[in-house]
Amino acid sequence: MMYLKGRILIILIVSLFSFFPNQAQVEEKVRLHESCQPKSNVKSEINESQYVIIGGVQQWITIKGKDCSNPIVLMVHGGPGIPLSKYHDSLFKDFEEYFTVVHWDQRGSGRTYLAQFDSEELTLDMLTNNKLTVDLLVKDGLEVSDYIRNRLGKERIIISGSSWGSFLATRMIHSAPNKFHFYVGLSQLVSGSKNYTESYKKVKTIAVETGDKRTLDVLNKMGPPNWRHPSNFGKLRRIISKYENEAISNPVEWKISKEYSGFSDSRYSIFSEEFSFLKYIGLSDDGMIKDVALDECCTNLKIPTYIIQGQKDLLTVPKVTKEFFEEIVAPNKEYIEIENSGHDANLDMLKMQLDILKAGAKRYIEKE
Repeated sequence: MMYLKGRILIILIVSLFSFFPNQAQVEEKVRLHESCQPKSNVKSEINESQYVIIGGVQQWITIKGKDCSNPIVLMVHGGPGIPLSKYHDSLFKDFEEYFTVVHWDQRGSGRTYLAQFDSEELTLDMLTNNKLTVDLLVKDGLEVSDYIRNRLGKERIIISGSSWGSFLATRMIHSAPNKFHFYVGLSQLVSGSKNYTESYKKVKTIAVETGDKRTLDVLNKMGPPNWRHPSNFGKLRRIISKYENEAISNPVEWKISKEYSGFSDSRYSIFSEEFSFLKYIGLSDDGMIKDVALDECCTNLKIPTYIIQGQKDLLTVPKVTKEFFEEIVAPNKEYIEIENSGHDANLDMLKMQLDILKAGAKRYIEKE
């Protein structure tokens, strides 16, 4: 009888801990990095790239920095489906002097995509039978944040997102502000409907003013959003790229980091981006884009918030970003517009991102 009671007690304890997976499992399984151990004699520089089980799936996480005592920045990539991990050296190498920089290949993206799918092609079956939702990615992102905080021994981290990543990061800080010091957004994505509607209007105005008849014909044939066919979003993006390339200055050279230079798997370079993009847009007006509406859910942000906006951005246009920024309630907020910058970061935008991160760290982060 005593044995039976003991067995029941053990079962109850196990059940209790399985009820709180984000606490019990993370704390038990994540080992503090040796460079972050108290009084560690190990050199404190960190360069770690590995798969970590997040949300039951192997997800690719890289951690790079000069000193474990530096503040941590989680970079949430855009796309969706375009990881920044492979461009780290050309974009963020200078950041390592002041921060430990973390990249996460989101579910359905980059090396995480490779761990999810063995197929040598992207099939309709893969698209229809594999779940990818905003709520799932937010949950993944918060679990990644917990992993980082436990791995590097910090109570909170900084979070920075660009484009799609800015939307996802904002959802994350809205859900769990206690995990983060402050937020820095670039090319802030606010609303699927509002952003694409304003973008269409903006590029059509440029086409009319410049007499670009070929582009105008394409836009007139498409008509304004809402579109049901994914190809229209691709057409608009190509028009935006053409006009922005003519208007911006100091572009970034997007060089692939050495550790990725021999990595030519088409599943990584093509299919992962297509998979995430099609799950975002949807095959028939049924994608994640319908759930992109920060102005309807997430204007009350409980941490300091900085938004960096390219003046020439034709995708996440300043008009929509400014309207959202005005609605934000936060302990502190700042809107910074970069002249002659478009949607994709240029050198001026990256410099501002680093400057804001350094200023925010000095202002809000006490030594832990």
